Amino acid sequence: MTPARSRRVVVVGAGIGGLSTAHALLSASTPDLPIEVTVLEASGRAGGKLHSIELDGMPVEAGADSFVVRKPWAVELCKELGLEDEVVIPGSMGAYVWTRGELVPFPDRAPFGIPADVGELLRWQGLPRGQKLRALLDLVRPAARAGGDEPLGTLLRRRLGSGVATVMVEPLLAGLHAGDPLELSAEATFPELRVWERRNGSLLRGARAAARAAREEKGRQPMFATVWGGLSRLTERLVERIGGDRVRLDHPVSGIEPVRGAYRVRAAGRDVLADAVVVVTPAFEVARLLSGLSSAAAEELGGIPYVSTAVVLAAYPPGTAEQIPEGTGFVVPAGQATITACTWISRKWPNEAFGDRAVLRSFVGRAGDESALRFTDAELAAKVADDVEAAVRIGSPPVASRVVRWNRSMPQYQVGHLERIGRIEAALAKSPGVFVTGSAFRGVGIADCVREGRETAQGVVAYLRSGATDRAIGESPPGDLEQEAISWTS
Repeated sequence: MTPARSRRVVVVGAGIGGLSTAHALLSASTPDLPIEVTVLEASGRAGGKLHSIELDGMPVEAGADSFVVRKPWAVELCKELGLEDEVVIPGSMGAYVWTRGELVPFPDRAPFGIPADVGELLRWQGLPRGQKLRALLDLVRPAARAGGDEPLGTLLRRRLGSGVATVMVEPLLAGLHAGDPLELSAEATFPELRVWERRNGSLLRGARAAARAAREEKGRQPMFATVWGGLSRLTERLVERIGGDRVRLDHPVSGIEPVRGAYRVRAAGRDVLADAVVVVTPAFEVARLLSGLSSAAAEELGGIPYVSTAVVLAAYPPGTAEQIPEGTGFVVPAGQATITACTWISRKWPNEAFGDRAVLRSFVGRAGDESALRFTDAELAAKVADDVEAAVRIGSPPVASRVVRWNRSMPQYQVGHLERIGRIEAALAKSPGVFVTGSAFRGVGIADCVREGRETAQGVVAYLRSGATDRAIGESPPGDLEQEAISWTS
């Protein structure tokens, strides 16, 4: 019996989304549908925004430092990769908000930053009493009539008032996207809040129901987890499972075009043929690569805005660890400081390498306020240190700092984002065999990117099984282009 022809898939981008897609594709390979995958990465390393580095000899994260546990896909991936015994939870729990010149702890039960207990809200010290009383109108105001999308900030302020919204909730939720809450789509970012309003008639009642359900299901569980030794270990293990020879670093893709029922991908001056192509890059890069295939999709992709951010890592002298309060860190309402948030790494992710030193990670940059990013690294580190000292009062300046800049790193899910994604998918339906995924579409977190990668791989497999590629490569006349592609990928 003649063996089935291998189908070739090119994945453009070796961040967590691209690597998850490649891993899922190879896992789906069967004798009757063998799948060969090549991952093309423009930079010199895999992992994208998952990047573990050193600060003064200590391991720290330059990008994402954890994944959300309530979304199971990242945890499941760790199990698939044999890392389940190395998943760790924060060494401390609870967070603060910097308001009225001091750090105020969030209420003990506050899903999405919304207090689940009215009594705790009224006792909370971070807001004047009048603004807390205004939030109680949420309990009696009728739910909005079902309609289209709306800004996240509009929903929060309509229900809870501007005080609770801008101080307690928006710094947390909009901060995860480095976004402007009055621009972010409620439906695309936190659709649960709209469900709470419709189902419970109130965000406060929705928060109470969510907190009760979580307590009944698992008790008080951590929201986040990571991999011991750094999240780079997750992407390194993915590369190992995929096969290092399949992941081509320093291979920027310059173009994708249809050829003989397949696609020709130009990378680092060489061509490779593929039955299907998955592009897992920032939306503006996807737009560039697909401009010759679908101008409509490229125009929509180019319309997704991005925000630049920076991470400032700081290590303090020995003996400073105890100056940091118990907890994971704090968020900052818009316009109050250079930083948008600060993670107390030495509390959240304790490590023997830290000793008794305080190790902190601060974030700079959000939609509408990227001005601090114009400073030099030294200037930015100094401004961040001043903010941290005003909030935490460590009493000593950091002895080591490192600034990591992430240019155009955070896609903004503006109002109507999901409708935009629908238009992109409709436009690409006219180019069968081309798929797009990644943080620009339906979730910016690690778990969401893993889920999107898996779902995209399922779509690719369905396409390959449809028979659309039966004559794409293997039965085409073996011209020079195909011979070059075969020799390069073998």
